[in-house]
Amino acid sequence: MLLAAVCIAGAAPLGRLLGTPAWLMVVSGVALLIGGGVGIGYVRSRPMRTYTRLMVAYDSGWVLAALAGLVMARQGSSAGGEVWMGYQTAAPLAFAALLITAAPASTRSRTRTRTRTASD
Repeated sequence: MLLAAVCIAGAAPLGRLLGTPAWLMVVSGVALLIGGGVGIGYVRSRPMRTYTRLMVAYDSGWVLAALAGLVMARQGSSAGGEVWMGYQTAAPLAFAALLITAAPASTRSRTRTRTRTASD
């Protein structure tokens, strides 16, 4: 959520720093807000295993996008920032969609209940 606020509030200076248009920074910030809001909203209603797997996939993609952007920037390409911000725009929306469509957490009690028999 903090990254979303930074992207929106500092769209122009961050855009210049990363070589991306300010509109992409704002759209990315909005996407991050949506993804973060959905993530917070569904954290208790989805299985932790599902949530963790989605977060690992999201963070792995983030690292790969950051590395791709860094490699592109080192080679003199101006598209490195756009690759990274493009990921920051698409990934939170995909994360939110997958989290929304995931099966809800089981509401069954995990403790065993003992049934009474005639011998009790």
